Amino acid sequence: MKDGTLTKATYCNVTQKLFYCTLKEISDKTMMFRENPMIYEVRTYRLIPRGVPEFIDKFGKAYKNRQNLSKIAAFFHTEIGPLNEVIHIWPYKNADERDKKRVRSVKEKKYTWPPKVAHLQEYMQSELFVPSPFTPTFAKGNKGPIFEWREYQIIPGMIPELYKSWEKAIGKRTEMSELVMAMHTDAGDLNKFVHIWSYESLQHRAEVRAEAVNKGLWPPKGRKETLQTQANKIILAAPFSPLK
Repeated sequence: MKDGTLTKATYCNVTQKLFYCTLKEISDKTMMFRENPMIYEVRTYRLIPRGVPEFIDKFGKAYKNRQNLSKIAAFFHTEIGPLNEVIHIWPYKNADERDKKRVRSVKEKKYTWPPKVAHLQEYMQSELFVPSPFTPTFAKGNKGPIFEWREYQIIPGMIPELYKSWEKAIGKRTEMSELVMAMHTDAGDLNKFVHIWSYESLQHRAEVRAEAVNKGLWPPKGRKETLQTQANKIILAAPFSPLK
């Protein structure tokens, strides 16, 4: 390391068998890293059919105490796409803080955690994400009510190239609708890139996307192909979500 710059593509720390890397910004040939990165834990649960309302109710009641330890960035449930799915997103300074707060949330009874929802869950997944240089923190407030979650599998080693092309195009695109977060995985399914967009309605989404394409503003143009697969889903926010 020289002058705070790492010339290797990734630099990882290990804590309790959890690997995490801390991206600050992308340049042409190097990655710059910050000492105290923000990470987002994205927890995705597939529930039994018609289990979402009860899950949200029980989660929300337990969260009233849990939020005194740490708060969520957002809580979503699917409307179009994989049904009976909920996504809750937790910001932490780093993986060490995550571990400590998760232990405290269960050990200290005052946090009433976890919520009693095991009977509703069929599948659970946890991933750690690092935010992109152009969305360092999650948006807050009333941004929706419609959100589109777009998930891309990126060719290994091409995240820097993808961010470089996005940085050139994102300014004009976000004048049309807000990008509430763009982030990539650091632990879990690697080389995954997620971006979340807010819209007033499904009609608004269709109009914005068509206009962006017709004007040549979107999708971003890069020197190389970066994508392997693409998927999307329409999601709605829970009443207690900081982002709605």
